[in-house]
Amino acid sequence: MLLLLLFPMVTLSTLRVFSGASAATHHNCNGPLVSTLPHSSFQSSSQSSVSYAAYNAKLNRRDGAGGWSPLVTDQEPWLQVDLREQMEVTAVATQGRYDSWDWVSSYLLLYSDTGRGWKQYRQEDGVGRFAGNVNSEAVVLNKLSHSIKTRFLRFIPFNWNPSGWMGLRVEVYGCSYKSYVADFDGRSSLLYRFNQKSMSTVKDVISLRFKSHQAEGVLLHGEGQRGDYITLELHRGRLDLYLNLDDSRLRFSSRRVPVTVGSLLDDQHWHSVLIERFNKQVNLTVDSHTHRFHTGGEGHSMEVDYELSFGGIPLPGKPGTFLRKNFHGCMENLYYNGINIIDLAKRRKPQIHSVGNVTFSCSQPQLGACTFLSSTSSFLSLPSATSATEGFSVRFHFRTWNADGLLLSAPLVPEPQRLELQITNTRLHLTLHRSGRHKSEVSTGHTLNDGLWHSVRLDTRNLQITLTVDNEPSSTIELWEELESKGNFYFGGCPTVECQYATAAFQGCMQLIFINSQTVDLSHVQQGLLGSYNELQFHTCNIRDRCLPNLCEHGGRCSQSWSSFSCDCLGTGYSGGTCHNSIYEASCEAYKLIGSSSGFYSIDPDGSGPLGPTQVYCNMTEGKVWTVVTHNSTAPVTVQGSSLLKPHIMTLNYSTSADQLHAIVAGSEHCQQEVVYNCRKSRLFNSKDGSPLSWWLDREGERRSYWGGFLPGVQQCSCSLEENCVDMNYFCNCDADKETWANDTGILSYKDHLPVSHMVVGDTNRTGSQAVYHIGPLRCYGDKTMWNAASFYQESSYLYFPTLQAELASDISFYFKTGSPSGVFLENLGLKHFIRVELSSPSTVTFSFDVGNGPAVLSVKSHLPLNDRQWHYVRAERNVKEASLQVDELPLRFMEAPAEGYLRLRLSSQLFVGGTASQQRGFLGCIRTLTINGVSFDLEERAKMTPGVSSGCPGYCSGSSSLCHNRGRCIEKSSGYVCDCSQSAYGGTACDQEVSVSFDRESSVTYTFQEPFSVMQNRNSQASSVSTESISRAREDVAFSFSTTQSPAMLLTVSTFSQQYIAVILAKNGSLQIWYQLKTNKNPDVFSPSSSNMADGRLHRIRLHRVSRNVYIQIDQDIHRKYTLSSDAELLLIRSLTLGKVIRRENFHEEVIQAAAKGFIGCLSSVQFNHVAPLKAALTNRGSSLITIRGPLVESNCGALSDSASHTMKDQAVTATKEKEQHDNDTQKDFAVIAGVVTAVVFIAVCALAVITRLLYQHRRAQRSIKEEHRHSMYTDYRTEMHIHNSVRDNMKEYYI
Repeated sequence: MLLLLLFPMVTLSTLRVFSGASAATHHNCNGPLVSTLPHSSFQSSSQSSVSYAAYNAKLNRRDGAGGWSPLVTDQEPWLQVDLREQMEVTAVATQGRYDSWDWVSSYLLLYSDTGRGWKQYRQEDGVGRFAGNVNSEAVVLNKLSHSIKTRFLRFIPFNWNPSGWMGLRVEVYGCSYKSYVADFDGRSSLLYRFNQKSMSTVKDVISLRFKSHQAEGVLLHGEGQRGDYITLELHRGRLDLYLNLDDSRLRFSSRRVPVTVGSLLDDQHWHSVLIERFNKQVNLTVDSHTHRFHTGGEGHSMEVDYELSFGGIPLPGKPGTFLRKNFHGCMENLYYNGINIIDLAKRRKPQIHSVGNVTFSCSQPQLGACTFLSSTSSFLSLPSATSATEGFSVRFHFRTWNADGLLLSAPLVPEPQRLELQITNTRLHLTLHRSGRHKSEVSTGHTLNDGLWHSVRLDTRNLQITLTVDNEPSSTIELWEELESKGNFYFGGCPTVECQYATAAFQGCMQLIFINSQTVDLSHVQQGLLGSYNELQFHTCNIRDRCLPNLCEHGGRCSQSWSSFSCDCLGTGYSGGTCHNSIYEASCEAYKLIGSSSGFYSIDPDGSGPLGPTQVYCNMTEGKVWTVVTHNSTAPVTVQGSSLLKPHIMTLNYSTSADQLHAIVAGSEHCQQEVVYNCRKSRLFNSKDGSPLSWWLDREGERRSYWGGFLPGVQQCSCSLEENCVDMNYFCNCDADKETWANDTGILSYKDHLPVSHMVVGDTNRTGSQAVYHIGPLRCYGDKTMWNAASFYQESSYLYFPTLQAELASDISFYFKTGSPSGVFLENLGLKHFIRVELSSPSTVTFSFDVGNGPAVLSVKSHLPLNDRQWHYVRAERNVKEASLQVDELPLRFMEAPAEGYLRLRLSSQLFVGGTASQQRGFLGCIRTLTINGVSFDLEERAKMTPGVSSGCPGYCSGSSSLCHNRGRCIEKSSGYVCDCSQSAYGGTACDQEVSVSFDRESSVTYTFQEPFSVMQNRNSQASSVSTESISRAREDVAFSFSTTQSPAMLLTVSTFSQQYIAVILAKNGSLQIWYQLKTNKNPDVFSPSSSNMADGRLHRIRLHRVSRNVYIQIDQDIHRKYTLSSDAELLLIRSLTLGKVIRRENFHEEVIQAAAKGFIGCLSSVQFNHVAPLKAALTNRGSSLITIRGPLVESNCGALSDSASHTMKDQAVTATKEKEQHDNDTQKDFAVIAGVVTAVVFIAVCALAVITRLLYQHRRAQRSIKEEHRHSMYTDYRTEMHIHNSVRDNMKEYYI
């Protein structure tokens, strides 16, 4: 640990050895670089006149017309500065043209070593646009988030004063930069040879800069006979570092696994690399991205034999032969542990041996690239060069992220033939369009949208068209006659008036274009001397990797196109644009409140936080909802032969991680764990010095010797508290040290120590000594956060918390109730950034924020007042892809983030809840269950010390007791409360009574939606200018119960106007099947969660939950399945939902048609689809136009009866299990206990007989009066739901209490 703490100091001291070689370490690298430059250092695309020339563009000068201005006709203006030598640049400043209306309000900055190939500078968030001026005189300084080493800078105006024109004066700040350069031609290398046979180091620091146009090549390599090795290699445009210490097994193994960093490193621009190693800890930094890891192997030092090679791995004894592909490009300032390798080589020092031709000046790059910017309008038109032979040939290189796009289009002779070369679904596709509709096609290549350079050669000679990609075998199309090109070749796209076939344009880069073996000079194209173009950027490949860094959270997989990225959340347990939102509830309490029953569930205790979901058992059969976490030691453990010197130690491994356990315990009101200790001559205490003989370790590994019933630290057992120990001289039964069996059982309930991590037994080594112990699962109940509330009764009052940590993503959720017309729920400010959620009017909630792109505002307006003193739910989210706002069940509002905008929300003030820093527009009312990024805020505790705020919230609906169940909503009344069951499939005064109907073969219930229904995605008007790439929000929630003896049978179908459907059926063998038909041109997805026969007359509960491609299915309490759909498409234009027999089934598949024709005979109960309860609607709104009932439909209590029967059997099973466990634990107890057990069993049997008799009597009475009860007490609130049924619960989790 000490070595690790010293690592930063070691690294810094080592870096100082060569800090003089890099200006990056200079403290004053901010001197002006432009003011002393001669006129020849300035160039521009054009100038309005001589007095507006580029050399007049010096900051604060009034030369000429007071600055540079281009011609009004200049379509691509730029101002270029030559710093005369390589400099380190740290900032730039701009000014408008002196005493004028001409200034630039935003601009792009490009840089280059040579003035030919350019790269756009991007700031930390990938933003390429710099803020400019708002008048002609004020100076705007932009500090670079990372410095650049360059000679040429080019300013490209992006926006300017709309009332004037472009005017620019500039200054560049930085310092001189010492450069040592070596050029490697792909067949050369430098060898640094040690003074001794091997070099053994505990720490290493290697730094260098490189640039290359090759995607492959070794930069450095060293290895030792002991098995140590280090290799830094360019591979597919990324850097791979192989590093291992003292492990000969991997020396020649193919199992070497690299650490990979960087992307697009073959762009012919400089990239910096820093490797820092101390023992096994390694930092690898490429440009501004650092990856930290621990190296493999068994040693702590690196032992390299003889030499380190740079630029390649030469084969010993064979000069000019290399083991891997060599590096082709330039290296600069190459340092190994403070030694300047290039300087030694340049001075021909004996430590350096040069292999091949290594020169000390960087060669000029090849011809520049061009960038096709638009997917709709970019093109490059070039004339056909003269060919010495018949036919023609075209060669070029391209790189892109897009899976589709037109690369080349050429009209042919004889007419009207045409040749098209395009990327189609990541492959290269060549089409020869002949006369009429005839065409010939061929495809080659794969995954050509990987961002790498790919070479293409197209040849039309010898009566065939030959297509070659990279080094793959050629593909050909045979011809009947020779083809000649007619007119121009169109690269990347085509003007619509000249192209017969409409194809998406290419977005990406091209270079090295040859037509009939003649090079195309793109500079001539830019100058208008050759061909024509549209939406092109010359002398640069402006490609960027939007997946570096990976902004997808929770292990989401990033993929990208040219203009955006997307996250694949499959298998992560999260959803949303960046996989930020957990698809699971946070606790068993939450599952209970949405109508779930006992069973195994995945819970995510910190929501969108880093912990991830875990599976627990939720026991909802008792008055409290228990969360049960099991461990690896479920059976009783027998111990003999242990002593304090050699104790028995049991390690408990839980089904969840330690962090998840801590979150579960911390979020619960109460937790406990039972410890049963049966003993015979095995003491817990009673040692001579009073120290314990057995103990357990808490979750932190601390030793604990209390055994329940007492506060921590008291060495006593439960029998001492209850004063019933077998020997009152001792505090524990086992301490009596008798030869007969005794028992000490305790309930550990001090939360800070739970759960038990280890059990240690140390007193079973005497003759006749033995212990049998059992540690139960961790059991917790209560959700501390769900009812954590605060009441604000002064407008100037607020609660404050630490600054919100939400740079890249934040989700905020809470409940509120108020009678005030407006007020701020929460606010956090930065210097320029902010985030705020407020009630802006009595019926409108507003979410606003600014991350540097200007204020963004999302508002949800309710058709009913929100200041009605009832609880309302709010969830606001903002991430790098989008922002959204949900209020109750109102349609979700969302806004997509601009593709080229700022990403990071930088806040500095405290987080204010219930008010603002200005103490104005404060909130009056109650806020509860405030959660931000998975962290629950303790409002009650903070309110205790804040004037104007009190803990809790008055009202019947503000407590933790579950007054309303199954999505029922608690409504405050002046003298009590009522449960609004309109959004619940259940009825009754507490929304807890089953709604059941008996069906026969001809029965059906069809719920028709008032209008074509789909998930509502209301876009804010401000989103019109941003990316519109679709993000799947497909989601369905289905729940129902059924019992039947018929198969096949149709349970439920959902159909759309677009021929999609969902069907839940019983197959011929009685097994459950779920059918999803989302794409009409593909086969449906079919899932069978259980192969058992469910047509067994018993009640079965089904829950189906879908998010995007993921489908989660629960059957009863014991079957949980997860499936992946072939598509994430939404159900578009939902037409109807049908229970039972289906009449319209024209688009169903055969097995579904058979089930639909058979209908359903049996009981359906409590059916819910998203917000709709169709069965309940059928009983309460028989005259509604939305409801169609066919055949006999009889209201019944079959669901309740079946449920009661199943619970009875379940309770009997639980009782039997408990009795068996009790029997196993007590077999070694005294016979006197057995007599008591027998008496208890007889008493329980008599009580059970009385209970059954009572149930039968109640059952008869229920049959007589069930219709009247349902009519008058169950469904009075449902009619209102028929008018607002299209408000959606999608994309939100709400607990209606």
